[in-house]
Amino acid sequence: MTVVDEPSASVPEPLTLAQLAELAGVSKATVSKVVNGRSAVAPETRALIEGLIREHGFRRQRRRSSPAAVLELLFHELAGDYPTEIARGVGQVAREHHMAVAISELQGNHVPGADWLEDVLGRRPAGVIAVFSSMTDVQRERLATHRIPLVLLDPTGDPGHRVPSVGAGNWNGGLTATRHLLELGHRRIAIITGPSHALSSRARLDGYRAALDTAGVPVDPDLICQGDYQIEDGLTHTHRLLRLPDPPTAVFASNDGQAIGVYHAAHQLGLRIPEDLSVVGFDDMPPVRWAIPPLTTIHQPLTEMAGAAAAMLVTLARGEPLPHHRKEFATTLVVRESTAPPKP
Repeated sequence: MTVVDEPSASVPEPLTLAQLAELAGVSKATVSKVVNGRSAVAPETRALIEGLIREHGFRRQRRRSSPAAVLELLFHELAGDYPTEIARGVGQVAREHHMAVAISELQGNHVPGADWLEDVLGRRPAGVIAVFSSMTDVQRERLATHRIPLVLLDPTGDPGHRVPSVGAGNWNGGLTATRHLLELGHRRIAIITGPSHALSSRARLDGYRAALDTAGVPVDPDLICQGDYQIEDGLTHTHRLLRLPDPPTAVFASNDGQAIGVYHAAHQLGLRIPEDLSVVGFDDMPPVRWAIPPLTTIHQPLTEMAGAAAAMLVTLARGEPLPHHRKEFATTLVVRESTAPPKP
């Protein structure tokens, strides 16, 4: 698959604005609105014009500016250290190519709305990196029509081969975190998951289940808590878990923020980490090494992942093919002081 559509081989040259208008039976102004990402065009007319552009290509006037030397970085939410690490990786690659980075936020949503798309089409960046987000088929098609390549970073769903993407070994991370606790002797191991719609969350949960199954430890549904990658998840669920008749001796939190919530709940209940409760996080954000005690966690190389996504986008913006449409980075266990054998 290629994000940048090539003109049909049967058409010697891309069509001009006037030629597209004639074929579509509309004014040049209407075609110009579609080409430049403006609104106020009927959906049927827009679909017709974009179909003609995909089929024949579009020859811009010489006075038309090139795409801006900007990488558009789209987050579902700007909160915590996660976006900082990603912005750092994208920024490093952008500077190497004398480009800037524009950051936008979906205010907690995982699919952009119409306003965001119209704004991006008007700005005409060199490309878009969507972080922990997804796009509809129509949105992807409109970006492709306007020669704006798209790369998904830590996608919420399975992108397949439709869109280039970068991710991490989430299943192996869940397996490794749980196996570490099993090797210490824990058998009552709880997990606080991320949102059910997120690919990373499901993979980490599957890795947890696989580790327990391999060790011959039954999966207890009471020890599986649905979260949303928020600190409050760790706080709320840990209070519930520790009120169980047979409470867990260890908690695997699906991100470091949740792990900090577990720490707070343990403190409120007068429990010591790791003497009374072992805790493993996921991500290895810089602050967790300064937690008390320092957090054992799964390292996810977010800066390197972001750099790889930016490099893929630069390649696509140049009209060059990608050697691979999917890059997956390994996750590794970082053992610190928040895990220990359970009390005898």
